[in-house]
Parts: sequence; C-alpha cells; structure tokens
Amino acid sequence: MASRLKITLVRSMVGRPEKHRKVLRGMGLTRMNKTVELENTPAIRGMANKVSHLVRLEET
Repeated sequence: MASRLKITLVRSMVGRPEKHRKVLRGMGLTRMNKTVELENTPAIRGMANKVSHLVRLEET
C-alpha cells in the first residue's frame, strides 16, 4: 500500500501571495485547521514544500 500524507493548514492564507493560495486550494485546504489525506507523490510533496510554513505534515 502506498504511503499517505496528512496535511493540516495551521496558519492563515490571508495576506499570502496568490501562488500560495492556489497551492493550498489545489490540495483541498480551504480553512484553518482543516486536514486532508493525500497520496505521497512527488507532486504533492512539492506542493507541501512550497507552503511548508503554513501547514503541518504527517506521514501515515
């Protein structure tokens, strides 16, 4: 079974650049403290890396 990532938005996207907002929306994070579980792929890892200062990342 492929590993998955649990990503939680812990900081607000208010006042952040549009690129960061688009990345967060692309991952399905629309509001504070929302958690999504996504496949551990290079694309998702790259997205999480771009907004690492806004999210908490856990491997499951």
